[in-house]
Amino acid sequence: MNFQEWKINGLCWMPECFNTFRHSVVVFYNNKLAYCVTDVPPWYLCIILGIQHCLTAFGGIIAIPLILSQGLCLQHDGLTQSHLISTIFFVSGVCTLLQVTFGIRLPILQGGTFTLLAPSMAMLSMPEWTCPAWTQNASLVNTTSTEFTDVWQSRMRALQGSIMVGSLFQVFVGFSGLIGLFMRFIGPLTIAPTISLIGLSLFDSAGTSAGNHWGISTMTTALIILFSQYLRHIPVPFPTYSKDKKLHTSRVYVFQILPVLLGITLSWLICYILTTYNVLPAEPDRYGYLARTDLKGDVMSQAPWFIVPYPGQWGMPTVSLAGVVGILAGVISSMIESVGDYHACARLSGAPPPPKHAINRGIGIEGIGCLLAGAWGTGNGTTSYSENVGALGITKVGSRMVIVASGVLMVVMGVFGKVGAIFTTIPSPVVGGMFMVMFGVISAAGVSNLQYADMNSSRNIFIFGFSMFSGLVIPNWILKNPKAIATGVVELDQVLQVLLTTSMFVGGFFGFILDNTIPGSKHERGILAWNKAHEDDFSNTLESGEVYSLPLGISSYLSSSSWLRYIPFCPPGVPSSVEGCETDTNSLEPNSVWTLFPLLKTLYCNNMVQSISHDFVE
Repeated sequence: MNFQEWKINGLCWMPECFNTFRHSVVVFYNNKLAYCVTDVPPWYLCIILGIQHCLTAFGGIIAIPLILSQGLCLQHDGLTQSHLISTIFFVSGVCTLLQVTFGIRLPILQGGTFTLLAPSMAMLSMPEWTCPAWTQNASLVNTTSTEFTDVWQSRMRALQGSIMVGSLFQVFVGFSGLIGLFMRFIGPLTIAPTISLIGLSLFDSAGTSAGNHWGISTMTTALIILFSQYLRHIPVPFPTYSKDKKLHTSRVYVFQILPVLLGITLSWLICYILTTYNVLPAEPDRYGYLARTDLKGDVMSQAPWFIVPYPGQWGMPTVSLAGVVGILAGVISSMIESVGDYHACARLSGAPPPPKHAINRGIGIEGIGCLLAGAWGTGNGTTSYSENVGALGITKVGSRMVIVASGVLMVVMGVFGKVGAIFTTIPSPVVGGMFMVMFGVISAAGVSNLQYADMNSSRNIFIFGFSMFSGLVIPNWILKNPKAIATGVVELDQVLQVLLTTSMFVGGFFGFILDNTIPGSKHERGILAWNKAHEDDFSNTLESGEVYSLPLGISSYLSSSSWLRYIPFCPPGVPSSVEGCETDTNSLEPNSVWTLFPLLKTLYCNNMVQSISHDFVE
């Protein structure tokens, strides 16, 4: 390949620089990224895309307080449920801003986690927390009475204390660097089943929501597929104005960047029209009733216009040992899932794989997020949202500024009660149709990590196949036989119950153990290619530093103090820019290709460099 003189980003590349380096790039135009992780779209586009991410996360965020309300004896208190929804939106927004700014710094949204929902419901099902019989009868419940308030708030306070104590473990694991050190033993055969099972394990949730009206859910899925796959290369003219061209039209690939939002909005609108004209059944026992948009109208009318969630709004949290042990099991599962999400998010947003210090910060900030969620009284914690990682793969928009906009929007929805309440009218079949696409993309993103390993090896085929199958079989059996675990120790039973019913944990655990114990070369396992992404000299490259360094010059300050650089969550020193042909090509390593070629980022974002191969010649 003949290199001519290029001047990109102020760097001059001369042919003499490549005497000992042969480089080949495979370019795929059809998978072009609209915006990479460090790009900043126009403000109005950030808002629109931010709304899309909020809608994508809405299904998970809204479902958690509604499910939790059963254990809190709140089935017949719609106003309190609305308050819980506003609180979890507010805290999710705050945690998202913390994660994108000071955590992993990838475009990954934070929200309520189902891994903490299982131990929470297990705790609330204990004899001392069983709901009184009168709370199950709507005619006997007076939501304004002191007795009823004490019933549900005492349960919430016990849940809050357990979550806050359990989250301290995650804070320690993240900021102490234990996750980062652990990552040196994690390769593609561990990450692949973990990520894939994030999507596959949610098939029942997606099927339940979609099955409430298969016609509506199929329409939603078809619209998203139509917009994201068939129409993504078709530009739509929009009127724009500029000082130079005055009023003119610009072509925008709206179907590529807004497929999920367009699909949900159109399906939502159709459901509203069908509800208005009573096409959908009005009887609760008839099929299709849950596709109506007026099922939660009372929540919207009762919700206040303006509320301010605050820590301890339900009273002083209390601590339960059984609750803490159960929550710890959920926290462990959440951390494993989040590490997989980080790699999937980096891959889909055009970023290099996250280095150890960024993973440490990400897990630590998630622990702080769980602490805040417990203090505010959401009844849950926070974690990285797999649904939104899937949205990155469909929309091809990986800018973290879009997630910043999402965080701000969620805070707004948490403060303005009416804004948050209106989203409760999205029918569950619409959400189920969206899940059909989102979870499929996540599963495929997990499998794509196997490209680093030798999948012609019977060893690797066995590890991946066994891990995946076990991650589906064991949780399914435990759920069908909940009394099978009976060690005689209630706390231990709760821990085993949660761990063994979490597909991501089971699959990731078997993948990790088998990959590190069954003999195999590092090349065969994919460790050589995989771990190069986590070595210090790669994490020092200009490309990685641009993505994962702390903002506001904090990284430069930390690098100036030699002792601070050894703190696990602090980024190492940032190298100076490469200028001209001063680079010593004799000392080049394969993983320093981004240092030599900042051009590749431009190619990746504009022409989509999908794969890079390089080697050295004598």
